[in-house]
Amino acid sequence: MGVLKIVTWPDPILARDCEPVAEIDAGVRELVEDMLETMYAAEGRGLAAPQVGRPLRIFVMDVAWKERSPDPVVCINPEITWTSPEVSARGEACLSIPGISARVERPAQVHMRWTGIDGALRDEDLSGFAAICAQHELDHLDGIVTLDRVDRQTRLALIEEYSA
Repeated sequence: MGVLKIVTWPDPILARDCEPVAEIDAGVRELVEDMLETMYAAEGRGLAAPQVGRPLRIFVMDVAWKERSPDPVVCINPEITWTSPEVSARGEACLSIPGISARVERPAQVHMRWTGIDGALRDEDLSGFAAICAQHELDHLDGIVTLDRVDRQTRLALIEEYSA
């Protein structure tokens, strides 16, 4: 398949809770490969399945590929099991809301559990940009976009900017 079309806000799929992946079959493996190709082509660092029109609990990320060699992470049925009390606030861009950056406050560290593309269970502490990226992508699986993470006034201003 290759590069997929990225769904843009306010498409309703971006507000939908995604379904867990029951089995990692050839279709899931092909979707993941296409998602990685799409993420790199769009020069993103993360991409969730609903962003390419598939309401499944899958996201891919590669937080360092722009500075170093590609090191993709495939997260199937991810869940955050712990968040730090310390928070980090930074501007977050989203491939589904092109041209907009929203300042979002999130836990600075998280512990995440997920299944890799090989079917093995993974468990890892994430901090810095990796923690922020994982939380952003996991939000997509829960039907949340960055516009949902800001106050009403900021949201309205960002929507106006996006619509212009």
